Amino acid sequence: MQSRRAEILRKISASAIDSHSAFGVKCHPFVGFWGKMTRSTRRVGVVLFQLGGPDSLDAIEPFLYNLFCDPDIIDFPLARIGRKPLAKLISASRARKVQHHYAVIGGYSPIRKHTERQAQALEAELRGQGLDARCFVAMRYWHPFTREAIAQIESAQCDAIVLLPLYPQYSTTTTGSSLNEWRRQYGGAAPVHCVQAFYRDTTYLDAVLEKINDALWRFPFPERPEIIFSAHSVPVAVIEKGDPYQRQIEQTVQRLMARGGWCNSYQLCYQSKVGASKWLQPSLHHTLQQLAKQQVREACVVPIAFVSDHVETLGEIDHEAREYAMELGFSQFEMTAGLNDSAKFIEALAGMVQQAVSQPVRSAIQLDNWESRVSAPQYAAVAGMD
Repeated sequence: MQSRRAEILRKISASAIDSHSAFGVKCHPFVGFWGKMTRSTRRVGVVLFQLGGPDSLDAIEPFLYNLFCDPDIIDFPLARIGRKPLAKLISASRARKVQHHYAVIGGYSPIRKHTERQAQALEAELRGQGLDARCFVAMRYWHPFTREAIAQIESAQCDAIVLLPLYPQYSTTTTGSSLNEWRRQYGGAAPVHCVQAFYRDTTYLDAVLEKINDALWRFPFPERPEIIFSAHSVPVAVIEKGDPYQRQIEQTVQRLMARGGWCNSYQLCYQSKVGASKWLQPSLHHTLQQLAKQQVREACVVPIAFVSDHVETLGEIDHEAREYAMELGFSQFEMTAGLNDSAKFIEALAGMVQQAVSQPVRSAIQLDNWESRVSAPQYAAVAGMD
């Protein structure tokens, strides 16, 4: 009798009857997870890309070294020979200059924390929408590096992959660099889709509008402060080669002003210039100087190129630029909070991922008429996003 029961249980456990499991597996309802399991849904790995940031004051210089070793950042004749020595020189000098920015915000960059929270919230949102998603973080210049994210993806046995660069506007120095590193590191066979620049996505714009309105309501008269949109600058030489970043920044500002319906005056400026070469202007400091001369005394700064709070927002804007504005005679200076893991932003990201995974795999990624030089046939782009 006992051998007969054992034989029945063996057959049941081997049958793998679909049980509508929320975890996307098939198993017999009586045997459950102790029986034989096979996945009944496609598992999608979503990779959230960011540039990253040092996790301690000691990590600032090696982080910057990795950044300036990037051929998408530093490129010149005979760069293969001179890039590393130059990166060593620049990173050592730059580390001393920016250390105080990190010191005033706690001694490290919070961008990893914010990106991991975005990944967790996005995974929960996608699963709630019925997609068996696993979200991973890939930082370009500090941990977790792209290769670390790839190892996690392979361990999770994902059937398809969606690349999600968290840069609203496309630039070879951000999205391009992150995707180039992915191509160098990834050798798997899973089909790979890619979310394009999302500066025109209406839900993303609404998420930014929420943050701007929150900041404006901190003023006695919300219609009075100057709205200053501040974007990370890039070398003019990059733009002259055809990079669409500046144009997309300008279009982002135009769309936000039209969608927000504010009557406030506004400015667009750039920040975080490095080195002596010509970068996009005007700078945030110059903009504040000019506004002060015009007797403007209230400013609301919107970090338009970032989706997370980090050293460029918390250190450069909310600390350094705030102090400078007070010296110039401003009576109130506010900065909009980062999107971070706000519900509206996570909703926007989920929509982009769902659209990406529904697209057919193509032979190349086209980013706003900018060739990203992808030849692998397993990549796909989101149609209509840019």
